[in-house]
Amino acid sequence: MQLSSFRGGIHPPHHKHETEHKAIVTAPISEKIILPLSQHIGAPCKPLVKVGQQVKAGQKIAESESFISAPIHASVSGIVESIAPHPHFTGVDMMSIIIIPDRNQESVPFPEIANPEEEPAERIKTLVKEAGIVGMGGAAFPTFVKLYPPKDKRIDSLVINACECESFLTCDHRLLLERMDDILKGVNLVLRAIEAQSAYIGIEDNKPDAIQAVRARIEAAGFSNIQVVALETKYPQGCEKQLIKAVLNREVPLRKLPSEVGAVVQNAGTVLAVYEAVRFGKPLIERVLTVSGPGIQTPQNILAKLGTPISHLISFCGGWKDGPPGKIVVGGPMTGFAIANLDIPIVKGTSGIVVFPRHLVPDPDRYWPCLKCGKCADICPMFLTPNLIGYYSEKERYREADECGALDCMECGSCAFVCPSRRPMIQLIRKAKAQIMAQKRKPMMK
Repeated sequence: MQLSSFRGGIHPPHHKHETEHKAIVTAPISEKIILPLSQHIGAPCKPLVKVGQQVKAGQKIAESESFISAPIHASVSGIVESIAPHPHFTGVDMMSIIIIPDRNQESVPFPEIANPEEEPAERIKTLVKEAGIVGMGGAAFPTFVKLYPPKDKRIDSLVINACECESFLTCDHRLLLERMDDILKGVNLVLRAIEAQSAYIGIEDNKPDAIQAVRARIEAAGFSNIQVVALETKYPQGCEKQLIKAVLNREVPLRKLPSEVGAVVQNAGTVLAVYEAVRFGKPLIERVLTVSGPGIQTPQNILAKLGTPISHLISFCGGWKDGPPGKIVVGGPMTGFAIANLDIPIVKGTSGIVVFPRHLVPDPDRYWPCLKCGKCADICPMFLTPNLIGYYSEKERYREADECGALDCMECGSCAFVCPSRRPMIQLIRKAKAQIMAQKRKPMMK
């Protein structure tokens, strides 16, 4: 099989065998649902409900007038208990609507469209916006914004990210196997919305069953405008710029968007949500995620209501394995966020929860000086010199860090993975980026 890829990257252990063959199961509704007012890149929403108000599943409960934002809907029916700051996976408290579910679980009526493929492009975009769909691979960028590429850019290709290059995560893999027809219908709807001619579904070659099944289904359905591209299993294959290089052999310039090279990228779970929104009028109120890792008793792929506390899903998976955990990561182990509070809820972009027992978690404060081995520069998919950026960040020499391209780092974590000195590269680069951005904003604030 001929495989496509990009320059750089790493090969972390897959650890997917624990869940890749397990069908998606539905989690029961938790006793409390916590919906942060910002679950996406862009402006946070403002509440449309009050404390004590009865809400139905699918009811819009928060929105923003800003262009880059996405409305939030109740994922269950029940009573609004409070609207107050609540711990969030990013480490800060975020204003959230907390709902106590009732027994009836009544939904608002979802308006269905029998033949969504006949809907005009503008209608599809409006339905996607109203459904509050964001990128479900983790970035959480409002999807409808991507359906409006710059008017001076001609888009010819839609690239579907079905790589799932992070270790442990298998939720997109399972969606490809279990919801394939609906995903392909979603691909065609997005193609219609952006007026592109061709779609390419990028799947890493550690999912041969998905590659074979999707190709067979495309052929059977006669979708001549959709192709599957088998990709080398490598991290970070799923990042937009690396994926476009691997699939289309086009290079997105630094600090530019995929539209610069005629492409739009969407995640496999996102196009499924687009289909459900247009065909059934269903807002984004639930998602599939993977709960896995050596510290969890029964790893699973789970369909759960947005706002479900992580503690509820941990219990659903049988609780801890090998005692209390040493580390819990929301998202993938490379790009996710470590958390210390199990009352934190899953949100639209939560693709996984990975649990590590204490004996597998290294001391984060134990690291050594840079050896200048250059391994981080060899594998950096953005062709940066992470060792230098990290050094300048330590010395608070942010101008030099900026000159080394710190702002172009996409924080994939590959440099930290290969560093023999176990230096906290991502933390150092994030610190440099924050300081550089603060310096650049100063003249604008005068």
